[in-house]
Amino acid sequence: MSSAPMDPARAQHLQDAARDHLWMHFTRMSAYQDHDVPIIVRGEGAYIYDADGRRYLDALAGLFVSQLGHGRTDLVEAGARQAGELAFFPLWSYAHPSAIELSERVASFAPGDLNRVFFTSGGGEAVESAWKLAKNYYKLTGRPMKHKVISRAIAYHGTTQGALSITGLPPLKAMFEPLVPSTFRVPNTNMYRAPVHGDDPVAFGRWAADQIAVAIENEGPETVAAVFLEPVQNSGGCFPPPPGYFQRVREICDEYDVLLVSDEVICAFGRLGHYFAAERFDYQPDIITCAKGITSGYAPLGAMIATDRLMEPFLTGTESFLHGYTFGGHPVSTAVALANLDAFEKEGINQHVLDNQDGFRATLEKLLDLPIVGDVRGEGYFYGIELVKDKATKTTFDDDEAERLLRGFLSKALFEAGLYCRADDRGDPVIQLSPPLICDQTHFDEIEQVLRSVLTEAGSML
Repeated sequence: MSSAPMDPARAQHLQDAARDHLWMHFTRMSAYQDHDVPIIVRGEGAYIYDADGRRYLDALAGLFVSQLGHGRTDLVEAGARQAGELAFFPLWSYAHPSAIELSERVASFAPGDLNRVFFTSGGGEAVESAWKLAKNYYKLTGRPMKHKVISRAIAYHGTTQGALSITGLPPLKAMFEPLVPSTFRVPNTNMYRAPVHGDDPVAFGRWAADQIAVAIENEGPETVAAVFLEPVQNSGGCFPPPPGYFQRVREICDEYDVLLVSDEVICAFGRLGHYFAAERFDYQPDIITCAKGITSGYAPLGAMIATDRLMEPFLTGTESFLHGYTFGGHPVSTAVALANLDAFEKEGINQHVLDNQDGFRATLEKLLDLPIVGDVRGEGYFYGIELVKDKATKTTFDDDEAERLLRGFLSKALFEAGLYCRADDRGDPVIQLSPPLICDQTHFDEIEQVLRSVLTEAGSML
């Protein structure tokens, strides 16, 4: 299926202007010296359309964002109404109704006493805010040396200087060093390549969690402020937590007086069938960071959600959290978020994910019969497919092979076949899938059919 292509003269002008002026994010600009820039002009439901009128299944929800899909007039109209009433006002000593109402709504969904909502423009800013709050809190409560952060290998937490320092991907950091000091890495929960207890998920989870205690002891508990963990780790290809993992992490954080930050920028707002993934895995964070799905991408917004305890030092006297963003809690964004959450409840989006997640997993697991597919892993509507050179030995591709496979073939071939997803090698080579939460079995089948065709061709090239 397709739609009418863009006027050729305008399309050519956009191509020329993109090459001359638009600096795209995380993009090899040299790739478009001799090739057209893919220009996406329209979205409808689970599909997007390019300037040539071709249709693609948006199997990444834009970038883990478009929970309700594209073309939602209810969210558009909510933003337009708010812009007509109050287009902008900052949350610096003043408030506006949609920010107040959204903070109340978000707090009602968050587990435990996570009642304090600090709005940002996006996820990286939420992570930055969480680290700053952790340091500020401990200074105000008589433990000024607690400032260090522990996170996991290969984990991505953002691109600002603090969030990038917490990120566990050395290639993303090398060009920007020196970064903020005092961040340390522990093993992630990649069960497929578990270095110990590879046949026992419970034992592996206990071991992986205990490495956090080891890191805290090595650095000195009096110096460690927080542990940043994604419920399902994104980079590396969707690593779910083994059974008991987060419960053990919570015990460790309590023992050493360290804050547990659940980085749910991807996993919150329905991606795993709950408003917050901490609920799915039954653990209590001290801070949740979120963004993306809070507005389904119809306006930029993020949030740091903190417990009442972390707010206490700022409620009396002259103390204030000397931190903020001009567009954090923007009136239009918060109005859109409220409409987004209205739609979640009215349409039963979380339950839809829970009802269909097994079908999504089963459909993707059909691909395990392909020699190039080593592992299919994830939760809810968030999956990674790890590609291997030898399934029996789990042998992965070297850097040159991964470059040829992912960027030389797969990314282009999948897109040309009508599937927008991510072929990624931050870690071992994977294909990541995160479709809009409105998707059903017909979309899962379409994803599987395209992947099967393209991966079969890729396997024949090895």
